[in-house]
Amino acid sequence: MALLSRRLLLAAGAAALAGCGFELRRAPELRFRTIQLIGFKPHSPLAEELRRHIDSSQTTLVVESAAQAQVQLEALADARERSVVASTAAGQVRELQLRARLNFRVRTPSGKELIPATEILLSRDMSYSETVALAKEQEEALLFRAMQNDIVAQVMRRLAALQAL
Repeated sequence: MALLSRRLLLAAGAAALAGCGFELRRAPELRFRTIQLIGFKPHSPLAEELRRHIDSSQTTLVVESAAQAQVQLEALADARERSVVASTAAGQVRELQLRARLNFRVRTPSGKELIPATEILLSRDMSYSETVALAKEQEEALLFRAMQNDIVAQVMRRLAALQAL
């Protein structure tokens, strides 16, 4: 009897989720077929993440040449910054601020500007202690990765909002 009621409960839960319109988040559909990423440093983690998200969309591919691209996303600046916010009287670091910055613009290969120069700047504060330096290094990497994912999501939303070329 317990097995039957458990199955009914699972079936009811699945039906409720299906009926409410629940759907997993996916890449937005872009209104252009090809895009070129330019101005990024070689092996830029941000460029690779953007490429992965754009390629996962059903409608758009990242291309290497301007001749094939309908749109060009140009990185004017792609930087990760780390600065000391607080330190002890002995000069030991107690708090850091991490910043991820992307300045970019989007235009057609002919030069028509679709998104003017835009800056996305994210920052996170992080406590620091020399006694757990390795753990703090890993925390820093995770925070930078989270900021990178947020920047990519913001760029993807802006690309999806572009009107017809």
